[in-house]
Amino acid sequence: MTSAVENPGDPEDLTTVRVDQFLAHPPAKVWRALTEPDLIAQWLMPADFRLEVGHRYTMTTLPRPNTGFFGTVAAEVLAYETGRMLSVRWTDETVADPADWTITWTLAPEGRGTRLFLVHEGFDPDDPAQMMARKIMGSGWRSHVMDALRGVVERL
Repeated sequence: MTSAVENPGDPEDLTTVRVDQFLAHPPAKVWRALTEPDLIAQWLMPADFRLEVGHRYTMTTLPRPNTGFFGTVAAEVLAYETGRMLSVRWTDETVADPADWTITWTLAPEGRGTRLFLVHEGFDPDDPAQMMARKIMGSGWRSHVMDALRGVVERL
């Protein structure tokens, strides 16, 4: 089964979204999809990504003004372990009080495939807009994004 499921951890932790996804492909293929700009554009957003700690880049997509998202994400590579873990910071610099999120992907070999964990941290439980973003993004990570990522990996 390749569907993404929520790994809730602490169900009261409103600061984090957790996703656990099995992909029936080796970690090297999944890693490529997570770190090659042409592939990232196919499953997430176009980006001038470079696998280098401290590299700042932008991603662009359709704005969703009704949710307070204006279509541009400023990002920075925080850390990585080749083939195993990638951690990036996301902010929306087009708003007065931008969110400051950390997204960490962890890859673990499992049988002939890869167990992919996503942890999206930094939601402010006291901010209604961030709680709406958590709900929308949590659903998006588990469905649209993981489905698109799986499709890219399958074509490699």
